[in-house]
Order: sequence, then C-alpha cells, then structure tokens
Amino acid sequence: MLAAAMLNMFKKHQAPDAPADETIADHAAIVQPLALADRLTDLARSSGAPADARNAILKALREALEDGRTEIRRRFLEELTGGDACVTEQVYLMDRIVRALADVTVGSIYPAPNPTVGERFAIVAIGGYGRGELAPQSDIDLLFLLPYKRNAQVEQVVEFMLYMLWDLGLKVGHAVRSVDESIRGAKADITVRTSLLESRALWGERALYEDLRRRFVKEIAAGTGPEFVEAKLAERDARHDKMIDSRYVLEPNIKEGKGGLRDLQTLYWIGKYLYQVDDVEGLVRAGVLIGEEAERFEKAQTFLRTVRCHLHYLTGRPEDRLTFDTQAEIGRRMGYTDHAGASGVERFMKHYFLIAKDVGDLTRIFCATLEAESQRAPRRMRFLTGGRKTLEGFVVEGERLTVADDRQFRAAQVDMIRLFQVAQANDLDIHPHALRLITRSLRLIGPKLRRDPEANRLFLEILTSPKDPELALRRMNEAGVLGRFLPDFGRVVAQMQYDMYHVFTVDEHTLFAIGIVYDILSGQLEKELPTITRVGRKIVSKRALYVAMLLHDIAKGRGGDHSVLGAKVARKLCPQMGLDDEETETVEWLVRWHLLMSDTAFKRDIEDDQTIRDFVAQVESPERLRLLLVLTTADIRAVGPGRWNAWKGTLLNQLFYRARDMMSGGFDGEGREQRIRAAQAALRERLADWPAAEIDAFLAMGYAPYWLSLDPPAHERHARLVRAAERDGNPLTVDTRVDREAGVTEVTLVAADHPGLFSRLAGALALAGADIVDAKIFTLANGMAVDVFSVQDAGEGGAFESPDKLARLAVIVERSLSGEVRPIAELAKRKPAYPARTRVFRVQPRVLIDNDASRTHTVVEVNGRDRPGLLYDVTRAVTGLNLQISSAKISTYGERAIDVFYVKDVFGLKITHEAKLARIRETLLEALVDPEAPSTAERKPPVRPKRRRRAARRVAETA
Repeated sequence: MLAAAMLNMFKKHQAPDAPADETIADHAAIVQPLALADRLTDLARSSGAPADARNAILKALREALEDGRTEIRRRFLEELTGGDACVTEQVYLMDRIVRALADVTVGSIYPAPNPTVGERFAIVAIGGYGRGELAPQSDIDLLFLLPYKRNAQVEQVVEFMLYMLWDLGLKVGHAVRSVDESIRGAKADITVRTSLLESRALWGERALYEDLRRRFVKEIAAGTGPEFVEAKLAERDARHDKMIDSRYVLEPNIKEGKGGLRDLQTLYWIGKYLYQVDDVEGLVRAGVLIGEEAERFEKAQTFLRTVRCHLHYLTGRPEDRLTFDTQAEIGRRMGYTDHAGASGVERFMKHYFLIAKDVGDLTRIFCATLEAESQRAPRRMRFLTGGRKTLEGFVVEGERLTVADDRQFRAAQVDMIRLFQVAQANDLDIHPHALRLITRSLRLIGPKLRRDPEANRLFLEILTSPKDPELALRRMNEAGVLGRFLPDFGRVVAQMQYDMYHVFTVDEHTLFAIGIVYDILSGQLEKELPTITRVGRKIVSKRALYVAMLLHDIAKGRGGDHSVLGAKVARKLCPQMGLDDEETETVEWLVRWHLLMSDTAFKRDIEDDQTIRDFVAQVESPERLRLLLVLTTADIRAVGPGRWNAWKGTLLNQLFYRARDMMSGGFDGEGREQRIRAAQAALRERLADWPAAEIDAFLAMGYAPYWLSLDPPAHERHARLVRAAERDGNPLTVDTRVDREAGVTEVTLVAADHPGLFSRLAGALALAGADIVDAKIFTLANGMAVDVFSVQDAGEGGAFESPDKLARLAVIVERSLSGEVRPIAELAKRKPAYPARTRVFRVQPRVLIDNDASRTHTVVEVNGRDRPGLLYDVTRAVTGLNLQISSAKISTYGERAIDVFYVKDVFGLKITHEAKLARIRETLLEALVDPEAPSTAERKPPVRPKRRRRAARRVAETA
C-alpha cells in the first residue's frame, strides 16, 4: 500500500518534460525511485529523534547518489555512451534525489496534513539543470516557487532540504520567490529572465509553475524579443573578450570560450525566447535553421558535452578549461590515435577547433536570420534599408552584399571568390543568405576553379589589397572557402601546435600575421615599431611578402621540416596565383628561410663578424633583408600575447643594420683595427674630464672583442665603474641600468675574474626572479671581469623598473657572489613542482657544437626543458669543463629553453679535439636532465577499456 501511495505521489509530481524512465537505458541500475522513497519514509518513521532521522535519511540519499554516479561514470568511461547520455542520466539521477528528499521532508519531517494555499509550493529546476543538461561536477539551480509570501512551514521545508543537499556535497544555487517576485525579477534582470526561460517543473504544485510560465510568456517575453537578443549577444561579446576573442586558443574554455557550449546555449535561449521552442528541431520548424544546420548543431553539442564530461571526470572538479595535460588524456579516451604527421592529441584538438568553427558558423547564420526576420531589429543588428542595388553582378541590401540569384554560384563558381573581393573593395559586409548558399556550394570548388586565372587574380587582389586583407581572408576561412580553394591551407585549418609557446592554431596564427604585415605596411604600428615601419615602406615586392606570409607555415603537421616542405608548396602555388618567376623565387626563398633572422638574432652573437657574414651570404640582397625583417616581426607578434617584446625588436633591428651595412660596403670585417680605433676615440671624447694617462691606462686594458662588441656609452659606463672600483678598493661592483627602449635591465658586474663567475651570477639572478636574455663576458688586461647581463622580469616580462626590485636584485647578486648565499642550495629549495598542465610536455635534451659559426669561438647550443635554475646548472657544467664563456644568448620558447654559449678553452682557443667535444656533449646532456621531470612510469598511456560499443565511436569520427 505504501509503495502504491508513493507511486501516485511520484506520478503527480513528475514533470512531463523531465527525463522519463523510458528515455534512460536500464534506469533502475542508476536509481530506483520507488524503493528509495519507501526507504526514506521508513527511516523517517523508525529513527526516533529528529536528528537520528535526519542522519539516516542523509546516509541513504548519499548512498543512492554515489551508487547512481558510479553507474553513470562506468557507462560513460567503459561503454562510451557519450556526453548526451551522461548529462541526461545525471539529470535523471538528480531529479529522483531531489524529489525523494522533497517527498520525505513534506510527508514525514515537516508534515502538513491539510496544507493551506500558502503552504503549497513548487520546486523548479532552473539554469542548466532546468535545461536538462548536467555535467558530472556541475552545480544545480533550484527555485522554490511560492504562491504568496513565505510562511513558517515553507521556510522549514526549504531550510531542511537545502542543508541536506549541501551535506550531500552538492553545489546548490537557489532562490525562494513567489510568482509575482519572479516576474518582477525577470523584468529587472536579464540573468533571472534567462534562468526562468529554461526552467522545468520538478516537484510540487504544478499549477504554480504553469501560472509562472503563462505570465512569463505574456508579461516578459511578448514584445521584448529584440531587447533580449541584444542583451544576450552583448553578454556573449563581453564573455568572448574576457576569454581572448578567438575560438582557436590552444587551451580553450569549452564552456565559456568562443565556439564553446555557452555559444550554443545562447542560440537555444534566443530561439526559445522568440519562438517558444524546446529543441533544435523546433528551430528548423520555425525556419531559423535548415535540417543540415540543425544536424551540425546536434553534432557540435554532443562532441562538446562529451569532452566536458571527460574533463569533469578526469579532474574531479567543475573544470571547463581544456588544458594541455587533459587534452592528451581525453584524446586517448575518445579514441584519437597517432597518425602519420599528427599525434592523437593534435588530431583530437583539430576536431575540437573544427567543432568550434561550426559553432561560429551556426551563430552567424542564426543571428543574421533573426535579424532578417525581426520587425524591430536591435541596434547592434540593424542595417540600412535603402533598397536593393546591383554591384558587379551582386546585389547590395543595406550595407551587405548578397547574390542576385540563388543559383548564382552553380552558374559561376568564380563568384564564390568574387563575392569576397567585391565586399572587401567596397567596404561591405556579406549577407548571411549568401554565406549560407556558399556553405551549400563548397563542393563546387574543385580543381577547375583552383586553376582558373580569374579566380586566382581575384584571390591575389584580396590577399594584397590596401583594404585589410585579414578581414576578408578571415571571412573566407570561416565560410570554408579558403581551405577549399587552397587545399594546402585547408590542411592547417584548426591545426594545433602542441607546445606552450604558440597560442593559436596554424590558420589563426597565419591570418593574424597577415593582418600585422598590413598594419606595418600601412603605418599603423609606426609608434611602436618605427624602424620596421620605415623599412617596410621601402619594400618593392609587397605581393611576394603577403603570399609568403600566407604560406610560411602551410606545411606544418606533415612530418618534416615545415620550412623545406613549405618552399615546395610555394613553388607549386605561386605560378597558379599569377606571380611571375621573380616573385615565385622570392616567396619560395622567404618560406624556406622564414626562421633565419629570428634564429640568428636570438641564438647567435650578432657582434661576431662571422655571424653577419654567414647571414648575409644566405640573404644576399637588401630587398630580401627588408622582406625578412617585416615577415619575421609579424610572425613573432602573431604567435600570441606577450611573445613579442622590445628586446626581440632591438635584436632584429641590430641584425638588420649590421647586415645592411655589410651588403652596402659600410661594414668591413677586415677593418677591425679601424673600428677599434674609432671606438677608443669616441671614448676619449666622453672621458674628457679624466687625465690623459688614466684614459690611456683604461684603453690598454680592453682586448679587441671588448671594443667591437659594445657602443661608446657602454664603454664610458664601464670605464667609470672600473676606475671607482680600483680607487675605492671594491672587490665587487654591481650596477643596474634600465633600458626601456629594449625592454631589459642591464646588470653590469665588475670584479676580479675567476672560474665560475658566470654560473654564480646566473644563479643569483635566478634567485632574484630575473631571466637572462643576453650576456657578454669580458676580462680586462688587469684581470678584472666586466660582465654585462641583459635581464627581464621572470614573472611579468620586461625590464626591472621599480626601485625596490632593482635594489633587491643588486643585494641578492652581491650576497651570492660574496658567498653569503649559495645559489645551488637556495634554488633547490625554491624549485616548484611542475604545474599539472605543463607536465605533459617533453623536450628531448640536445647539445649542438659548431666550430664554423665564429672565427674565434666554439659555439655550443643546448636545448632542454625549461625549469628554474636550468641556466645555473648548465653554466656550472661549462665551468667544470674548464671552458671560458665569452658571450651567451638565452631564449625560451614556451617549455623549451635554447641557450647558446660562445666559449674558448683555458688557452683562449677553439675546442677542436674530438674527445674534448664528446666530453662537452656528455656533460651538458647530464646537466640538462631535470630531476623533477615526470618519471617513466608516469609517461605510460592509460590502459584503454576493452569493452567498446561500435556506435560510441561516432563522437570521435564526426570530424
């Protein structure tokens, strides 16, 4: 009898739009609602004291919740049921828990045998829970809906239920309102309005909920559609700005980021608000989407839900950021394996970015369709309605370009390229109807159109236009045209670069870089990049520059040197685009050597004559040099926020001028003596307040590299520092100078030279929170060392500028070099564990030794996993090998550190003996090993579940 009574109550309180038993496979294995209701009622009646009853009920609910969650997790991970089933099952379980708790609370804990109207209330699921979407670690949002104001009975019930739910470990957002209060709240607050929009009756007085829904439609939704749409789109834009306004960031937020679940939910909210639909099929019936677009919506939603569920299960928290460490594991769990040229994680992330692109396409089509149908479009969606006019075979509606006929692209495929060119040339947007037709016609872009001279002429005009080529190319890429017209580019669409240095996918990076080239050539970056802007104005081969920028990374992900492979692609594509032989040769060279300038500037001593000779021998012409400077600058700036800094600009500019001087004859490598005499003469003028004998004494101290490697202001500073140290008997002088133009702090050390000085200073600077980016080491004839380090703030980048930081840096350096502080011990204490998100990256240690890069030094390059104290460990090893470091270039690219040292042996000679070279390699490889790197055991991939449903693979195969 009790079971029958509870069944009737359960049926009474069950909402028709809740997940029903028949929609859940083997629902009884998740939770048995009738058995749970019986058990809670029995416990409430038999437990005696209220506290005992509460504890017993809590224990029973906790067991039901844990058992249900375990079963849902098992199905998801072992049977690979997918995200749709997982979120629906979570809702099903939570519904039964909340209802069982409400029933026992009202029926046994705080019973009201004859409840008054004021004591009858409803529980409503709102937010994502109301929508029927609940990820494993998501919170639940509840509205306790009252007919009038609160009373003691209802307050007791609500308080009891909330404390029980919190004690279950649930994160519960809640509100207690009457129908009137809910309507007033919805009028005043768009967030409340949205939560009520996707509400779902869960338990209790159904008539209350129906009254709320009726009044919501009549008093809130009616006539306020444009206002709601504008508010949600503004909310979306603000969210995108906060999350970095790109859907192609390499650690995306799959919920809040651009192209994520929240964007799909925004479409759902708008559709439900305007058309009172409850699913995507309703949008098809309303004519907002076509069937194919609805299918893309469903696929995107399924994929993103699946990824989010994996993310929650993997991290054990409501994590929505797809960090590097989770990407690899989730990719494995979803069945993505390594293929030629691409790892499993890269294939998984490429699928993710393609899904994000689909979400963007759907958002654009959806919103534009609403705009076209709206009787009163909101301000952000309004366009001019000055009638229709024709333009180069198209039609202009307002300020948007569209087709003259729905069959236009079928009749003339070249118009799929012309559409973007005409829009760009006339500063017009493209009508969503035309974009929708293009999407349906993409299969028409084949070999014939790709070889069509007119199509290629139009494309080259777009790429090299004086009107922002980035915007037009981005439109083409979003529409799918760019990847279809240039299949080689299509291969890098959504292609991730799996490291901590790059921020965007290859195609997104390329489009950003083209936009930066345009900004440089048009003078928009003149204040920030004056030298590069002046150089850009002198470039003659602008078409070649833009094409090279488009193609510079086009061969990434092909399993080889992308520069070499990309040059082959350029050789094939350039004539097809309409470039002549000279332009083709230039583009091919630029793609092949697009990393030459950055590698030389950041990894070699550009004060070394041999470095400049080798660089000039490869570049050959001033025009190529100009092209390479602009291309390199744009390439680095487009990598991501913070990747470009003033120091990199300074090094590139210095390399440019030294190479230009050599090409023009102004730099004579054989005229070393003249250059030395010129530097000494400039110093004499700056030291006019010194006695001649003291000037002569200092000039006699410096060897040739000292005079050739620094400018006159540096020589003057050093002379005064050395003079003061000798006069005052200071064993150690530390001087700091901020170079704001270069974005570095220059730390100059004057002390008696001794082995290991560089290493100890490197350790001291690491303790002070400084990153060394450049170092020049000099020993004067009197035995004093003058070491010059260019450093940046390790945490914030840029120079140390604040007085307190500069003072702290000087103190730590002095204490370390005086022996008060031992860097090796302090660094060992401070070394942080690898953050979880970076542990996935491995860098194979490598040591390269080059005896041809310099006439006077052996150049040693070490590559390894960046970590605190790495430079200290490496330089200690160099000191232990009895090598003298003359200069160093220190670079970090995400997780990879690349340090280059110009060294000599104890006799001041190059190292040429094979046994000595082998010992250098062996010792430095040992120094590169990170003691805190993940162990071999940690690197083993997880054992994949043997049990697999064939249908479950669909989630991983719908790219």
